[in-house]
Amino acid sequence: MTGEALRSDALRKVYATRGAPPVEALAGVSMEVRPGERVALLGRNGAGKTTFLRIASTLLRPTSGTIEVFGHDAARAPDKVRPYIAVVPQEGKPFFHLTPREQIYTYLRARGLGRETAKARTEEALGRMGLLDFADRLAITLSGGQRQRTMVATVVATQAPLLFLDEPTIGMDPFARRAVWESFRTLTTRGSTILLTTHYLDEAEALSHRLYIIESGRVLRSGTAEELKRSVGGTLKVTLSGGNGLAESFRSFGSVMDDGEQVTVIVNPERLSELMDLALRSRVSATVGPVTLEEAFLRVVGRSINED
Repeated sequence: MTGEALRSDALRKVYATRGAPPVEALAGVSMEVRPGERVALLGRNGAGKTTFLRIASTLLRPTSGTIEVFGHDAARAPDKVRPYIAVVPQEGKPFFHLTPREQIYTYLRARGLGRETAKARTEEALGRMGLLDFADRLAITLSGGQRQRTMVATVVATQAPLLFLDEPTIGMDPFARRAVWESFRTLTTRGSTILLTTHYLDEAEALSHRLYIIESGRVLRSGTAEELKRSVGGTLKVTLSGGNGLAESFRSFGSVMDDGEQVTVIVNPERLSELMDLALRSRVSATVGPVTLEEAFLRVVGRSINED
């Protein structure tokens, strides 16, 4: 393996439908993922995250631009790329007539792993994903979250050099999500690289070494979660309830966001007491907390990550 784990340059994808105008899903995406990194593509539904992963994993050809996986062109040489990757697709489901144990073991054997290695990795993945109690139940009888954990366990067990995970924890409860996160961390300490898509802000912050904010098929901003939060213009978030119509009064303190129900002001610590005095004189209640990735996303994109 040579070069970056993944590198794209001006990657575009346009869907053409007869009788309808073309839809540009990717509009010149350039990014890189270094070996051993966990990188998140963060964006709203329809931002282009899944399209990018489908191209990177050789399931879809780009309209223009290039994308390489460990130095191999994913569009021109997909057979050279596929041995290095494993994929959890967003709509993927385990085979309904197999149990989780059979699903993982069969997949590993199909990838060329020996019997003993496949068996050992299967049991390890079942344990890490909390599936041992359900390991011998047919997939058709499992809940949605258990099926998703089975899909993640199948890919985790490959220990592939590069894993593509499209919304990997969707449908999981909080405890299962954290178990999955820990498995991803373990994989990268063993040498794997992970590129995941998510619209969960806490997941992006907890998992990623770096992240890319994507909107309308474009990369709007990239960096670590802390770098993105610092770009908002302050380190504290003051939420003013009952401050409707007072946004202009607080604008001198920093960035102001008014959603019609409450006013949020991003401020640096040295001006906090002055802002709180003004809130008291204006007879509005104020709560103070640290700036989060949500404020950074809203500042970059202009809309909430859950807004359609």
